[in-house]
Amino acid sequence: MDRNTTIGLVLIFAVLMVFSYINKPSKEKIDEARRKQDSIELVQQQLAIEANELKNEQEQVVEASLPQQTDVVDVENDQLKNLYGDFSVSAVGEEEFYIIENNLLKVVVSSVGGKIHSVELKNYKRHDSTALLLIEPEKSTHNLSFFAQNRNIKTDELFFKPVNGTKHVEVSGPDVPKGREGRIKFNNENPGESSELVLRLDAGNGRYIDYVYSITHNSYVVGYDIRMNGMDELINTNTGYLSFNFNVEVPRQERPSKFGEDRYTSIYYQFFEADIDNLNLNKSDKETLNTPIKWIGYKQLFFSTVLMAETSFSNAIVESEKYDDKNHFVAGFKSDIGLAFDSRGNNNYDMSFYFGPNHYQTLREHGNDLEKLINLGFPVVREVNRYLIIPVFNFLRRHIDNFGIIILILTVMIRLIVFPFTYKSYVSQAKMRALKPEVDEINKKYTSPDKAMEKQQATMALYKKVGVNPMGGCLPMLFQFPVLIAMFYFFPGSIELRQESFLWAKDLSTYDSILNLPFTVPFGYGDHVSLFTLLMTVTTILQTRLQGQTQDTSAMPGMKYMMYFMPVFFMFILNSYSSGLSYYYFLANVFTIGQTYLIRQTVNEDKVRAQLMANKKKAPKPKSGFQKRLEDLARQQEAARKTKK
Repeated sequence: MDRNTTIGLVLIFAVLMVFSYINKPSKEKIDEARRKQDSIELVQQQLAIEANELKNEQEQVVEASLPQQTDVVDVENDQLKNLYGDFSVSAVGEEEFYIIENNLLKVVVSSVGGKIHSVELKNYKRHDSTALLLIEPEKSTHNLSFFAQNRNIKTDELFFKPVNGTKHVEVSGPDVPKGREGRIKFNNENPGESSELVLRLDAGNGRYIDYVYSITHNSYVVGYDIRMNGMDELINTNTGYLSFNFNVEVPRQERPSKFGEDRYTSIYYQFFEADIDNLNLNKSDKETLNTPIKWIGYKQLFFSTVLMAETSFSNAIVESEKYDDKNHFVAGFKSDIGLAFDSRGNNNYDMSFYFGPNHYQTLREHGNDLEKLINLGFPVVREVNRYLIIPVFNFLRRHIDNFGIIILILTVMIRLIVFPFTYKSYVSQAKMRALKPEVDEINKKYTSPDKAMEKQQATMALYKKVGVNPMGGCLPMLFQFPVLIAMFYFFPGSIELRQESFLWAKDLSTYDSILNLPFTVPFGYGDHVSLFTLLMTVTTILQTRLQGQTQDTSAMPGMKYMMYFMPVFFMFILNSYSSGLSYYYFLANVFTIGQTYLIRQTVNEDKVRAQLMANKKKAPKPKSGFQKRLEDLARQQEAARKTKK
C-alpha cells in the first residue's frame, strides 16, 4: 500500500466519525423512545392475560355442558344392555389368541367369538413351499346364533375368556398378527395325554356358554364341544333350534390345473346312517338338507376340513361358491347348521373337527366313514381299489421310497394277475381268425336281408360244433377293465404321490411339463406338453396296431379308424392329468406289447385251426340252455319282423 492510499483511508474514517457524532440523538429523545417501548409491552401482556381468562371461561362452559365420566360409562352400558341383554358383560374386551397343537396340527383360536382363527398342517407344504394353512387368518366365520331376551345374539360379536389355567409363552408366526405375539399356548406333544382349552362366554349370575377344544397326540381330530349352563333362563322358550354357522374361504394348496384341485373341491356330507353326497363339483351350488346329518366336509383334492357330530345335526343349508383358477382361494363354503334346543333339557353339543389329509388309511382310522371322502370309483371299481390297489400300494410303500419304482412294481404285479385273462382272450381271437373262411362262406350263402335269421343260426351252429365261444375274446377283457378304470380314480387322488418326483416329473400327482407353450391348444390339451402322456399315446397306438393284426374288423370297417382315434383322444384329456397315471398307462402298454409278442410265440394258429376242424367232425353236442334261449329270441324277432310286413 503506497503513501497516498494510506492518507485516503485515514481521511474517509475521520469523515465517518464526525458524521456519527453530529447525528447522535439527544438524551431526551432516547428516554422518550424507551418509554414508548415499555408501554407497548404492557399492552401486549394485558391482552395475553385477557385471552387466557376468556379461554378458561369457554372451557368451563363446555365442561359444564357435558355429562360426567361416570355418566358416559353408564350410557355405554345401557346401549350394550339394549343390544345384548345379559350377554352385555361379554361385549367389551380385547382380542386374544390361544394356540392348541400337537405333532401334526397347530390351531389358533380367537377370543372374539371363540372361533378358529387359523389351522396349519405341520407335515405338509403348499405347492410354493409355504406353510399349508387349511384355514387362513380372518378367512373363517364360526358363529352360534339364537334369540335371548328377545334379542338376536351372535357369539362372534362377543368375547370369550379362558377358564382353565395355563402358562404364557411367546408365540409368533404368520398366523398371529403383529403386536400380539405374547399369548396363551396349549401344547400337547405327549402320547396318551389330552390338552383342553375351555373358552367361556359369560352372561352373568352363573350363566354361560363354554366352547371346549381338545387335542391328543398324533391325531388330526380336534374335539369341539358346546356346553350351556343356565341358558334356559335366557334363550326364548319357543326356540326349537340354534343356528350354528361355519363358513370358510378355502385357500389354494396345489398348482392350478384344469383337472386338478378345482375339479375335486366341494362340500361333502353324510346323512345319518346313510351314504354320502356332495354339491356340484364344477360350479357354485346350494342344497337344503332336511334330514339328520352325521358330518359336513369341506373337501379339496388332498386335504379336508370336516365338522362331525357325536350323534347328528338336525338339519343344514350348505352352499359353495366356486372361484376361477386365478384366485388365491378355490371356493367359499358356507354351512348353516341346526342344533336342536330344549328349553327344559340339557343342551350340550358334542362335536369335533377333522383337519387333515385325504389319505385313505388315515381317514379310515379316524372313523365316521371319513374314507368315503375319497372317490374310488363306482361299484366293482371301488372294491378293486379298496381290496387290491391300495393294500398293494401301501405294502410297497413301506419297503420302497421311490414312487416311480413303486408304480413300476405295481404295474408288473397287476399285469401278472391279469395275464391269464389276456392269454385266454388272445387264444379266443386266434380261434375266431381260424374260422374266418367258414364264416365268410356262410355270409356268401345268406346275402339277402330276409335270410338274416338263417345266417345267424348257421354261424352259431358252426361255433358250437367246433367248440368256440364268440364272447370268449370279450369276457376276459371285461375282467381287466375294472383294474384299468380303478387306476384312473386312484392316481389323481393319491396324496402319496403329492410332491414326489421321478425322472423329469417334479410332482407325480399333477402333470409333467417338458415344454411350456406360449399359447393354449384347444380341446382341453392346455398350454404345455407332457412327456409321459406322449409316451403313453405312442405305446397305445403300437398296441392298437398289434391288436388290429389279431382281430378281424372286416365286418365293421369304421372300427379300425376308431381304434386309432381313441389314443389321440385320451392324449388331449390326460395331458393335464396326474403324471403318475400317464406313467402307469405307459408301463402297462409296454408290458402288454411284450405279452402279445410272447403269446404269439406260444400259440400256433395252424394247430388251432386243425383242432377246430377236428372238433367239427365229432358228434354234435347238445345245445346249451343259453344257446336255446338265444335261438328262441332270434326266431321271435324274425316272426315279429315278418308280421309287420
